Amino acid sequence: MSITIIIIAITSVVSIIAFSNRALFEKLKFNAYYIHNDKEWYRIFTHALLHANWMHLIINMLVFYSFGMAVEMYFAHYFGPRGSLFYLVLYVTAIVFSVLYSINKHKNDISYNAVGASGAVSAVVFTAIFFDPWNMLYFFGIIPIPGIIFGIGFLIFSYVMGKRKQGFIAHDVHFWGSVYGFVFPLLIKHQLIWLFLHKLLGG
Repeated sequence: MSITIIIIAITSVVSIIAFSNRALFEKLKFNAYYIHNDKEWYRIFTHALLHANWMHLIINMLVFYSFGMAVEMYFAHYFGPRGSLFYLVLYVTAIVFSVLYSINKHKNDISYNAVGASGAVSAVVFTAIFFDPWNMLYFFGIIPIPGIIFGIGFLIFSYVMGKRKQGFIAHDVHFWGSVYGFVFPLLIKHQLIWLFLHKLLGG
């Protein structure tokens, strides 16, 4: 079975259970203060299994499915039998890497909480962009835009919004997850930079 489908199933089950179990939600959510001061490190991982509501869950899982299936195929093609393992490593380590900045930033703010798989999902989206930078993405499901153009715009937007510290969206997590997802294939096989440049310049 596809790893993407397995992750979606596990995430959906935990999220749905937590919708009606507030104690579980509070125990698993991301909180940098508890992670840093009370050493509740498990929250770094478990927050990605939770979502704020049905819409948050559905959007994240739809995006993850769309790009995750493609990345699984890319990994199988370029990394062979180890592709599935590398894909799982990408997802799990992206969860961690995407929140490292937030842990340091909010380590003394007990009121800051976050949930959702957005950091890992952003990583998967940008890994897909790495392998096919000119593939069309559909902004809001309607407007076609080349992946590399969308990626640049998304990074700028996430960086700027993260600095403004407005709203309830974890823009810092989106930014660092995206950066990590783009770099990850090169951590496995640095020669892939030539594949990216070939596709980018030949787009």
